[in-house]
Amino acid sequence: MADPDRDIAISVRGLANRFGSQTVHEGLDLDVRRGEILGVVGGSGTGKSVLMRSILGLQRPAEGRIEVLGEDALSDEPATRLRIERSTGVLFQDGALFSSLSVGENVQVPLKEHHPELPESWRYELALLKVKLAGLPADALDKLPSQLSGGMRKRAGLARALSLDPPLLFLDEPTAGLDPIGAAAFDHLLLTLQRAMGLTVFLITHDLDTLYAICDRVAVIADRKVVVNAPLAEVERFDHPWVQEYFHGPRARAARRASAGHDPAIATESD
Repeated sequence: MADPDRDIAISVRGLANRFGSQTVHEGLDLDVRRGEILGVVGGSGTGKSVLMRSILGLQRPAEGRIEVLGEDALSDEPATRLRIERSTGVLFQDGALFSSLSVGENVQVPLKEHHPELPESWRYELALLKVKLAGLPADALDKLPSQLSGGMRKRAGLARALSLDPPLLFLDEPTAGLDPIGAAAFDHLLLTLQRAMGLTVFLITHDLDTLYAICDRVAVIADRKVVVNAPLAEVERFDHPWVQEYFHGPRARAARRASAGHDPAIATESD
């Protein structure tokens, strides 16, 4: 008989996050299935990024349990932390690239940290491969982040997030600041990589087009917890004021119409 726990990449139970007198999460539960793109949405101040940071071990919660690929994500055991770090790639909202390093050097940072034994020539070739996977031209490798457009910096950050071939990918508002064409191209790239590499993707976004174009399920954070975590058709029917306002407003209707007549798998790349 199949073990349902084997299909869960990330499990969060009873999570509480507090900052002084402010409680951001209380009794939050969440499952992320292996091989899915999970969109995470919620109003301002609901703690979407705090949840991501808690899963990554960057924010210590007040209460709760978190497992990542069967490992205790709250463990202080160095070997456990190392295994989780090697299994996760992260693209923060601003890209978080080192401004004084070239794109290639940025992509090589995780390789140097986790695989210092690799010859420099191998690291260079691996960085070049990741840059191309992220849809950047080879000559971007030697450019500084300041020499790139906003869309190219996002892709450079994605290349670095993929440098260790992690099974888990975390993205915080990856299309923020991009024009609609650039955002659609990034969605297409992400879906293509997810399918090709079998990635599990935890995606924080406010972009309704992204939700309808590429997400398998959507988790909504409200009232300090995940109130619904389901395919979009089910989320749309969920009886909660914020959910109804968000998914039945004019922008949501436009996103649904666009999704109905558009396949991101055959979208035209653009930046």
